[in-house]
Amino acid sequence: MIEFAPWPKELGQIYRQRGYWIGRPLCAGIEAQASARPEAAAIICKGRHVSYAELDRAATNLAAYLSGRGLGRGDTALVQLPNVAEFYIVFLALMKLGVAPVNALYSHRQIELSSYADQIQPRLLIADRAHSLFGDDAFLAQLQALIPNLSEALFLGDEQASRSLTHWLSRDASPPPGMAPTPAHSVAFFQLSGGSTGTPKLIPRTHDDYDYSVRESVRICGVTQQTRFLCALPAPHNFLLSSPGALGVFHAGGTVVMADSPDPLSCFDLIARHSVTMAALVPSAVGLWIQAAETRGAPPAPLDHLLVGGASFAEAQARQVPDKLGCRLQQVFGMAEGLVNYTRLDDPEDVVFTTQGRPISPDDEIRILSEDGSPVPDGETGQLAVRGPYTFRGYYLAPDQNARAFDADGFYFSGDLVRRTAGGNLRVVGRVKDQINRGGEKIASEEVEHLLLRHAEIRQVALVPMPDAGLGEKSCAFVVARTNLRGVDLRRHLTGLGIADYKLPDRFRFVDDLPLTAVGKPDKRQLRAQLELAEKPGATG
Repeated sequence: MIEFAPWPKELGQIYRQRGYWIGRPLCAGIEAQASARPEAAAIICKGRHVSYAELDRAATNLAAYLSGRGLGRGDTALVQLPNVAEFYIVFLALMKLGVAPVNALYSHRQIELSSYADQIQPRLLIADRAHSLFGDDAFLAQLQALIPNLSEALFLGDEQASRSLTHWLSRDASPPPGMAPTPAHSVAFFQLSGGSTGTPKLIPRTHDDYDYSVRESVRICGVTQQTRFLCALPAPHNFLLSSPGALGVFHAGGTVVMADSPDPLSCFDLIARHSVTMAALVPSAVGLWIQAAETRGAPPAPLDHLLVGGASFAEAQARQVPDKLGCRLQQVFGMAEGLVNYTRLDDPEDVVFTTQGRPISPDDEIRILSEDGSPVPDGETGQLAVRGPYTFRGYYLAPDQNARAFDADGFYFSGDLVRRTAGGNLRVVGRVKDQINRGGEKIASEEVEHLLLRHAEIRQVALVPMPDAGLGEKSCAFVVARTNLRGVDLRRHLTGLGIADYKLPDRFRFVDDLPLTAVGKPDKRQLRAQLELAEKPGATG
């Protein structure tokens, strides 16, 4: 079995006694819908309607094939698929089989995928031939050289039947005796952290803890069989998977409508064609939707409910949602590590527009602490620390990071700066660590800096955020170089190393030296001030 840091036995007993952990695997909700309502639509993807019975049957087919290849409980898989129905079918199949996957984002490339593979040592890869990494088998060969255990690979869009994901999804098979999910208290899959110190760390999520988060999110967000949920952000994101996400919609028996991106024109069309009632967006995408609504009108009337999370949401923009988009707003502040907060559907407008809500569980224990570790009163800013029935207890195979992230009582320090209102709602103020939030995609400055420093002509570099009206933040790299360089040279350097496109600096500034703090580190506060000064009207430098 996969080793991970479990909850203390006494807390586990409490969570079971109070009905949070019910011993149910993550595949159970879909299986129940397939039995009770087999013909109901589970997924609409590129015009294709997949019923609950078809979803469950395709997942069983794949699980049976993989079981015949010797995969089962305790094995791991690396999965990278776009926003297509096959993403959910594969996830369900691996849950049935007891194989714990990492679901990489489609934007991830060599560096990220190699890191995940190195950590989980997968036996199975499932990917897409349309992705630039997998147009041929060159990168697969690199992964297999790194991970000798990687013996199985299936691809969406492969023409060879034996390697074709589509072939094995459609070939009827019965589950062999003994095939079963892992126990509910064990690891179901690995979620990706936001990443503040480099490539995202891996978060072991158990069936028990994740299923509770999903069930409670369904209740709080009012998801029903009539819900048609638009998935327009990357499907593996925690927000789109469980808050309430696709798993919440499947639990309730609703329908997930898939989009390639949050582009407002295509999404408005999907809302109209498929009577979408609920959508989930990051603030930068909300801004695009509002702009589109101002020119072509609000999304069609079926859209009733918009969840917004993933990044700080300005009050001025939040207040435009009902007027410009014609739907209710529900703010979400969650993390892949566990804690999820929602404004409630019956909250007054002031709470909905000015806060990111309150925790979903009465046993979410929240501490807001000053730099010296003492509690701060309501209304004052402090660091967020949390523990509870669905907040993890440690990153996978990362003892040094866990020692920094957790205190002796098992409280997780998320790196968020928050204020708590008298009513118990949280307002997110910022981040403790050096991280850029580019439209909801988290960029660890340290990771990009280290990759830039691999260029022979760079002496020093500092990556800092700069404000952006559309994305919230973009990135600017201050570079001290030995010779003349251009931004295009450094983008080509980073692309050659295999970094995800969203991590590429939006701007480069070449300087003679970097300002330093008293301890000799680049003074990023001063660099940010330089950027702000340069952006002021009439600035010349």
